[in-house]
Amino acid sequence: MNDPIVVIGTGEMSGVFTRGFLKQGYPVFPVNRHTDMEKMAKALTAPALVLVAVGEADLHPVLEKIPEAWRDCLALLQNELLPRDWQAHGLQAPTVISVWVEKKKGQDYKVLVPSPVYGAGAPIIEAALDTLGIPTWEVDSAEEMEFELVRKNLYILTTNITGLELPPGTDVEQMWDQHQELAREIADEVMAIQFHLIGRELDREKLIAGMLEGIEGDLQHKCTGRSAPARLKRNLGFADQAGLAVPKLREIAAKL
Repeated sequence: MNDPIVVIGTGEMSGVFTRGFLKQGYPVFPVNRHTDMEKMAKALTAPALVLVAVGEADLHPVLEKIPEAWRDCLALLQNELLPRDWQAHGLQAPTVISVWVEKKKGQDYKVLVPSPVYGAGAPIIEAALDTLGIPTWEVDSAEEMEFELVRKNLYILTTNITGLELPPGTDVEQMWDQHQELAREIADEVMAIQFHLIGRELDREKLIAGMLEGIEGDLQHKCTGRSAPARLKRNLGFADQAGLAVPKLREIAAKL
C-alpha cells in the first residue's frame, strides 16, 4: 500500500486532487477546520504528501499550525500564491502547483492550459492528475516556478479587476478583444505589485503572452466572480505598503 496523503481543505479543488490520489492507490486523510492536526500527525508521521488546498484567506493561519512532522512534505496550490507566503513560515522548498483548472460546485472540472508543478512531490501530483486527464508539466527550477505563479496571478487579477469595470457577464474574450487598452493598463499595475512582492522584475511581455494563453484556454470564462472586490482590496494593501501609485486600481476601487 502507498503511504497516505493528507489533504487540508475540503473544497472543490481538493476534491479533484483527492480523486486523483485515490485512483493512484493512496489512502487519503482529509483535514477540515475542526481537525486536530497535531493529533493526526502523531498517527501519520510520514505521509507521502500533505496537500494544502484552502482558500487564500486561510493559507497563513493553516501554515502557522502545520505540525513539524509534515513540514517537509507540503504541497501548495492556492491562487495568488508567491514564495513569500511559504517563506514567512520558515518553509523553504514545498511542492508547488499553479493550477490552471476551474472547478465550480455542481460542475466537473475544466482545464484551461497545462498546470506547471515543481518540487519533490511533483511526480505524485502529476501521476494523480494524469489519471483524470488533467495535463501538467514539471518545471525545472524555483525561478521558473516563480514566473509561473506570477503568470497565473496576473491572469486572475487582471481579468477579475478589469471585469469590475465591465458589464456583468463579460467574458475574457470580450475583455481582450473590446477592452484591451483597459486590461493592459490594469495588467501593468498588477505586474508592478507582483514584482514588488517577489523582489525582482520579470519580462512583462512574456507574462502578457502567458496570460493570453490562459485566456485562449477558455474564451467564455467570466471575468469577475465574487472574489474580485476582495482581490482588489488585498492588492491595494500591497501597493500601499510598497508606495506604488497604481492609479487605475484606485480609481476602480473608489467606485465600489
